[in-house]
Amino acid sequence: MNSLTFFDPKPEEPDEVQEEQGELYEHFSLRVDKGQGLLRIDKFLTARIENASRSKIQAAARAGNIIVNDKPVRSNYRIKPGDLISIVLSFPPREIEIIPENIPVHIMYEDDDLVIVNKEAGMVVHPAYGNYTGTLVNALTYYFDHQHKIGLKATPYLVHRIDKNTSGILIVAKNEIAQSLIARELYYHRIDRKYVALVWGDFQEEKGTITGHVGRSLKDRKTMSVFPGGEHGKHAVTHYRVIERFRYTTLVECTLETGRTHQIRAHMKYIGHPVFNDETYGGNQILKGTTFTKYRQFVENCFRIMPRHALHARYLGFKHPATGKLLEFDSELPADMAQVVEKWRSYGQ
Repeated sequence: MNSLTFFDPKPEEPDEVQEEQGELYEHFSLRVDKGQGLLRIDKFLTARIENASRSKIQAAARAGNIIVNDKPVRSNYRIKPGDLISIVLSFPPREIEIIPENIPVHIMYEDDDLVIVNKEAGMVVHPAYGNYTGTLVNALTYYFDHQHKIGLKATPYLVHRIDKNTSGILIVAKNEIAQSLIARELYYHRIDRKYVALVWGDFQEEKGTITGHVGRSLKDRKTMSVFPGGEHGKHAVTHYRVIERFRYTTLVECTLETGRTHQIRAHMKYIGHPVFNDETYGGNQILKGTTFTKYRQFVENCFRIMPRHALHARYLGFKHPATGKLLEFDSELPADMAQVVEKWRSYGQ
């Protein structure tokens, strides 16, 4: 089994330090009080951070995720008054019993530290209110229990997620050290993620960048809104380029610089190009085209073929947390989205 170590002891500091709402990790920055006595940093952080176990703090230290005065430290480091502590910490597991379920999962790659999953649309990533079973975590728990050798126990540790009705590639760690290391790479924007989306309307340009804070809508807490002035939400950046034009819709590739909840879907609505058949953000209406009955029937038929938003996590590239080797994965469009894209291609011609 590989020995996990961090391979970049002092990364370049990102532009801002904050919690990533769309990823399954969070960042904390703490200044040690002047009256604080000498104390191991793992004990100090366990007492200061809610729901953070000492083992998770120690895993973060082993991953190089605890920085004191600009230098990574080990879990036995003794804090001193005035120390500035920065820690990237993967979310603690929620108090939900995970029931192993025999649900087919497409595993693209697996080793001792992680698995790469090509998730189908319609599957929730992790248990939460209203979805305690049938999730990817339930499926992977069963898979690990029945696939691994006796004595080699693995547990699914999430570091990022995609929406229920988004298909495509996900990284899932198999231990806390790998989880902490991958979370660190996400935080410093060193994991390349590319999505393919079918969106309404045509673009004047071939490529562009959308910048605007993304946060909970002030009118509907179930959806996200873009706040260009930064008055709410978190900093978010999406780069896009046109792949193919179909007059009334466009196939685009979106590259995430940040990973906020519903980022692509909210950003595309913000610039007037909602994702096709995205009910949450208005893409399930006929937004472009003609008033002819045959055109309406064509669009409605596309909606029936693909009863979800047209978004697919196509590409993932990152350095392996143990070896530092570059891993790259590519996923073809799922059948429903590929069929709708082909119908638009034929219609455009």
